[in-house]
Amino acid sequence: MSLLSPKRLKAKFGPHLHLRVPFESGKYGSRWSNRDLDPIPPEQRTWGGIDYWAYWCSDMLAPPLASTVSSVMSLGFTARETIPIVFFGFLICSVVITLTGKMGATYNVPYPVIVRSVFGMYGSFPAICIRAFVALMWTAILTVQAGAFLQRCIEAIWPSFINFPNHLPANAGIDSAGLLCLFLYWFAQTALAIMPIGKLRILFWVKGIIVPPTFLALFLWAVIITHGGGPLVTGHMKTTSTYMNTAYSALTGLNVIIGLFSSMAVNMPDFGRFSKNKLGGYHQYFALPVIGTLGALTPIFVTSAHSVIWGEFQWYMPAVIADFHSRAAKFFVAFSFMLATIGNQVAAGTYPFSNDITGMAPKYINIFRATMFISIFCIASTPWNIIKNAAGLLAFLSGYSCLMGPLAGTMVCDYYFIKGRKLNVDQLYTDRGIYWYSHGFNWRAFASFVIGFAPLMPGFAKSIKPTLNVGGAWKIYTFAWLFGFFTSMLVHYIICTYISVPTESIIEEAVLPPQKGDVSPPSIEGEETDEGKVEYVTKEKEVSPV
Repeated sequence: MSLLSPKRLKAKFGPHLHLRVPFESGKYGSRWSNRDLDPIPPEQRTWGGIDYWAYWCSDMLAPPLASTVSSVMSLGFTARETIPIVFFGFLICSVVITLTGKMGATYNVPYPVIVRSVFGMYGSFPAICIRAFVALMWTAILTVQAGAFLQRCIEAIWPSFINFPNHLPANAGIDSAGLLCLFLYWFAQTALAIMPIGKLRILFWVKGIIVPPTFLALFLWAVIITHGGGPLVTGHMKTTSTYMNTAYSALTGLNVIIGLFSSMAVNMPDFGRFSKNKLGGYHQYFALPVIGTLGALTPIFVTSAHSVIWGEFQWYMPAVIADFHSRAAKFFVAFSFMLATIGNQVAAGTYPFSNDITGMAPKYINIFRATMFISIFCIASTPWNIIKNAAGLLAFLSGYSCLMGPLAGTMVCDYYFIKGRKLNVDQLYTDRGIYWYSHGFNWRAFASFVIGFAPLMPGFAKSIKPTLNVGGAWKIYTFAWLFGFFTSMLVHYIICTYISVPTESIIEEAVLPPQKGDVSPPSIEGEETDEGKVEYVTKEKEVSPV
């Protein structure tokens, strides 16, 4: 089904025609639509509760959890203080993730489409970029760490690989063996990333079966080696900062934990739209804190055991695995962590990035093209140099939650309190429809976001460059996500209720996508007229029950 004949398309668009994705997009034929962005059809809504628990195992049990826990413990906390901070941080984040996930589960559309109802059709672009950037950078950085896990696997099978000759200079940031393993891993990662997300549910299941037993085995090994603890478990709390008391240190730790999944708090609709029961069941609220807290025990105890055996605290898991004496243990642990990293990169990196960037130019970008871009970026950006030289960038990425909090707060308030969970799914793909607002932008949402983020800017700058003198502004930054979330939520409610009510976007009845067994709304097909305009005709089609 094609809108225009190939000859007429070529005459009209010239060389740009070849850049377009296939125009056919199911129900919608507008410039805001393609097949990857349209509502998921009923037969593809197959994810149940156990699938989302497997997804969270895939996302949580991965190297970023270890680095996040290490950041909390670097504040001077032991396991006794860290575990409650981890649990409540993930619990808070889980509530918001479930709230935003239900948006996608109700209307079966992804984050870049949902956010149009909040910020406007063009206004959604900055919101998409804010989320996509952090996924882009972390995916590249984790590629280096995953390559190191593959290197441990090869060393376990062929110990002589440890002495692989290095032909790179000392300032390259990586050696020849590491670069070879990075490329080998990159091929496997790219092959998995370009698979449809529906099929990748199998990857999440495989990881959910293999990785948790590995975490449990490492935890038991560390407990036995240390006779029940070690310095990180049995030691005493001693805050390391000279200008922060225990309360502010605890808030900082809480903010660090929330920050790990602050980006997922806004783009959970990307995965929620596959739900077959609209994310029903209260168990969804507990998946993140239960899996995350139990998973956090492993890096704490393993690092503590490493200090007992080898005399130093080591949080970087490839380095920990390299010290193992057993080749079998080295291989299986490294392989499991490599699988964990792949699952994390797909779940929190490549797919969210690709899905969201598609929303900016649906006629030229689809998930496949965006995935190829991020895969190439993982090599072209030379992420080993980012890790080596860009401490400020890593601090920037770690503090990115101060942007995610206001964004999530604005979304939650707009959907639940202003619009009462009632959206018109057809208008989310319509040019100059009810979500057009003013010139494609909803100034109310942007005002709410900026007011929630602006007070955090001094502390954000200081986190990147510690020598900056920002007075007492750092105190607000210690709980940046919570401050930004609730401030933006409150401001957005006041603006939209008392100052400027967005009456055009508030509707009496929700317009949902086709449900199982329904007759879908008319599909739209276009035909070009002699004047060069595209006219649309409708055709009824029935959604076959599954």
